[in-house]
Amino acid sequence: MPNVLVFAETRSNALRKVALEATTAARTLADALGGGEVHALVAGTPGVSSVGAQLGEYGADVVIAVEHPAFAQFDRESVSSTIAARAQAESYRAILLGFSAQGRDVGPRVAAKLDAPIASDVTEVRVSGESITVKHPAYANKVIATLEVTGSPCVISLRPSALTATAAARSPRAETMAPASDPSASRVVVKEIIEGRKGRIDLGEAPVIVSGGRGLKTAENFKLVEELAAAFGNAAVGATRAVTDDGWRPQTDQIGQTGRQVSPQLYVAVGISGAIQHLAGMRTSKTIVAINKDKEAPIFKVADYGIVGDVLEVVPALTDAVRAAKASHG
Repeated sequence: MPNVLVFAETRSNALRKVALEATTAARTLADALGGGEVHALVAGTPGVSSVGAQLGEYGADVVIAVEHPAFAQFDRESVSSTIAARAQAESYRAILLGFSAQGRDVGPRVAAKLDAPIASDVTEVRVSGESITVKHPAYANKVIATLEVTGSPCVISLRPSALTATAAARSPRAETMAPASDPSASRVVVKEIIEGRKGRIDLGEAPVIVSGGRGLKTAENFKLVEELAAAFGNAAVGATRAVTDDGWRPQTDQIGQTGRQVSPQLYVAVGISGAIQHLAGMRTSKTIVAINKDKEAPIFKVADYGIVGDVLEVVPALTDAVRAAKASHG
């Protein structure tokens, strides 16, 4: 029964949502391969081992804690070397991690060190016999490619929010491991991490995203997007490249081929025409609602629900409706 290794991403010794999604995918994969174990590796400063119980809730049988003071800042070289060393010491069918900023950095490094195949930005993982197949958006999300990933181990990075983290409680065994390479000797050193505005939900973590485009006409009108997001209560605010290029929103809010790629449960596109570059970043959202006065706008071809109308009139009414619905449900 082949085992599966997960790199469970953390920030400030707290698990990221994508870590739980990757653990869920690993649990499903291990069960489909015959009931092997899921081993989750976490790297952080002393005390990161405390996340072990939470990983066990989502299906981890073993939690390997790699602790070092230098891991206060993400160390791509040491973390990659440590994951590869663990994979070489054990027999794993696959190594799973998130296709996050860290995962995009770590995944190819691990694959190169192991001379292993890698499938990135994966939205679905399946097993047929002993074969692993994955689905991967290609050509700016215009097609979904189905790939058979051969070789053992293989490296698979999952698009954040493409899979839902699901409880599968285990009582994980705790292990410790020293970094495979000295973090203080790494060639690339993170000097500083500049966080976004406090209190905001990260685009990659948000179950709901309200995103605005040029159809809002002016930067001042972007407050309508913010008010709708606030009405939901669990929503993040996104924007198109045109909006960020014009300085209406910070670059970190950009969603699209050259920005963030997201897959929330609900994506509300406000005044967004639907250029292919933007669709590449949000097309895999579970439910898409589009609001645009142009009934021929490309966004309506991918939307589950469409509202043809002036966003300056529709969005305030929608915001009031969301507030009323939340109030009626306590």
